[in-house]
Amino acid sequence: MKNLKIIIAIICACIICIDAVYEITKPQKKSPENVKKEEVVFWSLQMGTFGNYMNPLIAEFEKQNPDIKIKWIDVPYSEGEKRTLASILSSNPPDLVNLTPDFSSILAQKQALNYIDCKKLTAYNKQIIETLKQDGKCYAVPFYATSSITFYNKDILKKSGINSIPKTYDEMYSLSGQIKSKTGMFITMPTLTENDTLLKILNKYGINTPETFISQKSVDIFNEYKNLYQKDFIPKESITQNHQEALEKYMSGQIAFIQSGANFLNIVKENAPQVYKQTGVSTQLTGDTGKYDVSIMNLIIPARAKHKDSALKFALFLTNKENQVELAKLTTILPVNNEALKDPYFTVYDDTDVITQARYISAKQLNNLQKQVRFKYNHKEIITLLNTTVQQVLLGNDKTEKILKNAAESWKRLDTK
Repeated sequence: MKNLKIIIAIICACIICIDAVYEITKPQKKSPENVKKEEVVFWSLQMGTFGNYMNPLIAEFEKQNPDIKIKWIDVPYSEGEKRTLASILSSNPPDLVNLTPDFSSILAQKQALNYIDCKKLTAYNKQIIETLKQDGKCYAVPFYATSSITFYNKDILKKSGINSIPKTYDEMYSLSGQIKSKTGMFITMPTLTENDTLLKILNKYGINTPETFISQKSVDIFNEYKNLYQKDFIPKESITQNHQEALEKYMSGQIAFIQSGANFLNIVKENAPQVYKQTGVSTQLTGDTGKYDVSIMNLIIPARAKHKDSALKFALFLTNKENQVELAKLTTILPVNNEALKDPYFTVYDDTDVITQARYISAKQLNNLQKQVRFKYNHKEIITLLNTTVQQVLLGNDKTEKILKNAAESWKRLDTK
């Protein structure tokens, strides 16, 4: 009996030891605080004032993805390209970067970006996705877009006896003499040397290579601008000043038409309420192609990024329907997400409200986009060349054909280095 008690005690002790060992060695459930998180570094471009939008969005993403932490850094627009290039050349770039497609395309050509499976981007506008490809491969997630429309001064048109709104550049410029003689005002102020304005106009006529640049169609377009300039149908500042000066001329009632983003209507409303009351909106002017240009911002993942999959997951979350619509309501940009574009905010407008009309028109234009021009090399130098060329033509420095021929030869050299 005594031996039996000893045996039972030994067995109990063994069971206790086994339980203790199991408790020590069994897999432990990790609390959210103990999960090892990937820190995804995200650089936005000039979005520092949208903390009330970005911070809750990031918090929600982190809640849905407890293994990922987002470190958001906002970069000034003027420093975006320089900082990105420096970081990509280093061994520790950010994981996700907000950039322009022009600079992103240059980085993609240099194999500095992580290519993305295009099948993962089916939620976005197809035409915009096509512009974000390099050799048929996707190198970016679209972030948001803007597409300019036409503002027009109804009072100037009425005094000029004009009843129909032009849809093309040619139709608009044909009204120049009539507006000038009836009102003394200018037809418009085309800021021809501001960034890639001239290139976008030419591209709508299919003029986007050195070969097409010397075509008769190109000569005719440049001569039309020369005629407008020399007859004082457009302001002399058209070859030196930018969109801000053009908007000021519109707000002072000096020009009948202006191509501008829908967001600038608020500036007109606040600074020139009388002109705003006389403002109507129409589609962006087109050329021979009948298509519209668009400005896009995108999100890229550097080839050396440490957390590529998590960066892509956050990019797709950032641009889902709900987040796109919310951003658009805060900023007046256009979504690039197809479902977001179906939201009533973009498909319904008030006949008495020019701002809702403008939003509707600009969103609808995303269904008919002009394919954008991409240069292989020296993008900025080619744009500068084109802008200098139009200045020479308008000032009558030489025959238009000769000026364009010389510029085309330079363009070809710049784009083949």
